[in-house]
Amino acid sequence: MAGVLDQVIRDLLDETDALEAVLRQVPFAQWEKATHAPGWAIRDQVAHLAHFDDTATLAIKDAEAFAARNQRDRAAPQPPPGAEPAYILAARERPAAEILDWWERARHDLVDAAGTLEGDRRMPWFGPPMSGVSFLTARLMEAWSHGLDIVDVANVPRADSERLRHIAFLGFRTRGYSYVTRGLEPNTEPVRVELTAPDGQTWVFGEANAEQVVRGPAAEFCAVVTRRRHVADTRLETTGDAAAEWMLYAQAYAGPPGAGRQPGQFPIAHP
Repeated sequence: MAGVLDQVIRDLLDETDALEAVLRQVPFAQWEKATHAPGWAIRDQVAHLAHFDDTATLAIKDAEAFAARNQRDRAAPQPPPGAEPAYILAARERPAAEILDWWERARHDLVDAAGTLEGDRRMPWFGPPMSGVSFLTARLMEAWSHGLDIVDVANVPRADSERLRHIAFLGFRTRGYSYVTRGLEPNTEPVRVELTAPDGQTWVFGEANAEQVVRGPAAEFCAVVTRRRHVADTRLETTGDAAAEWMLYAQAYAGPPGAGRQPGQFPIAHP
């Protein structure tokens, strides 16, 4: 497990390095540009990452303090539906340069704290406790997916990498959760996932003889399971009703699904 954890920590650092390289090319005046997440500009995406990297660091370093803060937040009056969380509103009062500095400090603090994780310690979070590997994989997924929101409107390229395998596997593992978060009974018919990795290799998840199949580019599968693309705007192909249904519900992150992206928002990127 230590070897896997160390790899995830290295990949988390590399993923956030890649996003930093994008952000350094976006003039601060453009940080007010709207992304495809309704109501959120580039600055909000970065503030979100910074806030939850700080929160993840607290969970690693002081689980009791994390639990106490979580309990206080739940007991406090909740904002009305559709209102922005307090940390986003507070961040909007700060210059974009400060938001970048905040995230830079927060992401490195998280990587440093992650280096103290040992064994099979379970990490507290907003849902059930997670292994250190799953906990940090979720942070990597957040960096990649919110980074995609930024890349989509910043006109700055970001190359796909083998780090997508972490997100793809998480997307596969959370198939049942994608139903549960909608109050639906999970479809348990086996589905196999066959993805083309950035280097041309094939990644396969699931039972080898499953008749239900999802296949296509790994990056586009990751965009669907993080709800950054509607499956209709990708080159993913499905075989069978269960596979097609899953791609409509797919969600690898915790919390309510939200509206996601709608068909036709993005052109299909044919090679």
